[in-house]
Amino acid sequence: MFVKICGITNEDDALFAVAMGADAVGFIFAPSPRQVAAQQVYDITRRLPPEILTVGVFRDEAPARVIDTVHRAGLKAAQLHGHETPDMVAEVAQQIRWVIKAVTAGTPDARRADQFGTDMVLVDSPGGGSGKVFDWSLIDEVAEGPRLILAGGLDPDNVAEAVRTVRPWGVDVASGVERSPGRKDALKVKSFIERARAAAPTRHLGPDSMPYDWADDEE
Repeated sequence: MFVKICGITNEDDALFAVAMGADAVGFIFAPSPRQVAAQQVYDITRRLPPEILTVGVFRDEAPARVIDTVHRAGLKAAQLHGHETPDMVAEVAQQIRWVIKAVTAGTPDARRADQFGTDMVLVDSPGGGSGKVFDWSLIDEVAEGPRLILAGGLDPDNVAEAVRTVRPWGVDVASGVERSPGRKDALKVKSFIERARAAAPTRHLGPDSMPYDWADDEE
């Protein structure tokens, strides 16, 4: 079970998430209470182990700016959380090895999620980053193909049910493990990761469905 802790704003939270077993940490460059600057993120990412997927989150940003920011921040991946077209996603993917396309549950983008050319698709609630749970039955409408990361209002109390119900490849959380906007709650982070992993179906434990070794793909 791939677990991403998003909305990281400081080194302590990043290091703790990693220590608790997170596979990925996300840094938000789009307008948000958790918005960070590239230099700030670089100071954090250079301290993280190479096997951790570090992700920059963008919304409706020009591909050239996404690419530039990812490189300046020392990140490995870009998450495109807006109305990006397949061509825009492809432009980013030419320069960034790992691209996650976020789609909103129940929308045309979700139904054509396999057309963005990414190996990972994150399915979120309307509004994206709203911290609200959506109707998980809408997952049935998401096009098959990409590995599915479930987001939207997840927290330590509901992540196990979400994993058992949706059976996603991974889960993503930001506000659900915070004590205040941009500051993580250590106990919530630990509990979220433990419960997500414990609820993962046995079929997710095979080599074909486990997270990548991100370190192997560094240049």
